[in-house]
Amino acid sequence: MADQEEGCFCTKQAIFNFVKVMAMTLYYIITASIKAILPSGILPKKSVKGQNVLITGGGSGIGRLMAQEFAKLGVANVVIWDVNTKGANETVDLLKSTEAKGHAHTVDISKKEAIYEAAAKVKKEIGPIDILINNAGIVTGKKLFECDDDMMELTMAVNTTSHFFTTKTFLPHMLESNRGHIVTIASLAGKSGITGLVDYCASKFGAVGFSESLGDEIRSLKKDGVHVTTVCPYYIDTGMFTGVKTFSPNLLPILEPNYVVSKIVEAVLTDAEYLMLPRFGYISVALSGFLPTKAARLLAEYFGINKTMSAFTGRKKED
Repeated sequence: MADQEEGCFCTKQAIFNFVKVMAMTLYYIITASIKAILPSGILPKKSVKGQNVLITGGGSGIGRLMAQEFAKLGVANVVIWDVNTKGANETVDLLKSTEAKGHAHTVDISKKEAIYEAAAKVKKEIGPIDILINNAGIVTGKKLFECDDDMMELTMAVNTTSHFFTTKTFLPHMLESNRGHIVTIASLAGKSGITGLVDYCASKFGAVGFSESLGDEIRSLKKDGVHVTTVCPYYIDTGMFTGVKTFSPNLLPILEPNYVVSKIVEAVLTDAEYLMLPRFGYISVALSGFLPTKAARLLAEYFGINKTMSAFTGRKKED
């Protein structure tokens, strides 16, 4: 009799837990949908005034633009890491009209030792980092058998494994103070494979996986003041992807850098966990996970996804 009562109780508890999870799932879907359609100005935003920001790959492109935007928001220090010394210094020069203090460091983030050495200098120079933006990235833009082995390894080191080491060195203080933000600039190429981007897609899939897992680990520690944002944009018109074409400009346009940066900053200020640009990215990713593989491939062919890299030239060396 006691066993029957216990079994009945367990069944009722299981049903209750299932209904509870379904109700919460529906709640999260509704709130996320509301946030998606609300004007950005309505959403509450946190202050980053007085904080320290570090941006890898901040010597050009959206890294430079992010540095300028965060400086306008009143951060205390903006640290620029870039393998290009000239570019890093130019970014810092652009910050002189703001109250933020810029710091340029020449760092080859493909090397773990260089990351740890530069991080030690930063901590000594300005203290802990509050917002870490893993932005640096490179692309070969070639098919597998055309890719140089060393370049493939470099792509993985810059686009993926560098995130491990930058995060390991700056995250501990964030956890200790229960305040901080880590931003992963990944790509929609980290959610779907593309012809001509074998190594790049692999590296961005890795970056997305790292960022998602990192967020889960931080949540398991109950550190609700430390946030992780994964950014997955389509091609951005910064020069890095010079020559790429879009065959669906209304749904998947080549993105304007200032627009991308404005959305990234907004995502940080609102503690968004995910940002896909353009918004059709959310739909395309959902469809690729829901549809049969052949159906997903058919849609990719229809939208010309695997032809986008056919005329790729990339950034000129003098840039």
